[in-house]
Amino acid sequence: MAMFGPVVASMGYELVAVEIAGGSGNAIMRVYIDSPEGISVDDCAEVSYQVSGLLDVEDPLRGKYTLEVSSPGLDRPLVSLDHFKQFIGERMKIRCTEPVLGRKRFTGNLDSIEGETLIMAVDNEIYEIPLEIIEKANLAIELN
Repeated sequence: MAMFGPVVASMGYELVAVEIAGGSGNAIMRVYIDSPEGISVDDCAEVSYQVSGLLDVEDPLRGKYTLEVSSPGLDRPLVSLDHFKQFIGERMKIRCTEPVLGRKRFTGNLDSIEGETLIMAVDNEIYEIPLEIIEKANLAIELN
């Protein structure tokens, strides 16, 4: 939600993503924040306090909801073009709203970006994935 960006930025954090899961009356709003120094529990509590105040004033969700503020974690969500640019060369999972060469799910390395199209190597094939059809994207954790 765009309304959180200025508040989170003024506190010295990056607003990575906001997700809303569940329905009216039992929704969960997840706010992911980051900073170059990493995120502590105290950072999450501080942002939660500020975002809660904003939610009380703006009231964008009807009914009850739970607010969760956390770091993006190892499998960090990738939402904006800047996020993808930051992780060129990294392994990621992407789910699209429409197929690209017959598939909607991709796990592979992001080779490059041309305009707003991701160039990704998956299963020894190169795919060009337009940013506008990406439904969900996360870094893929590699466990050794």
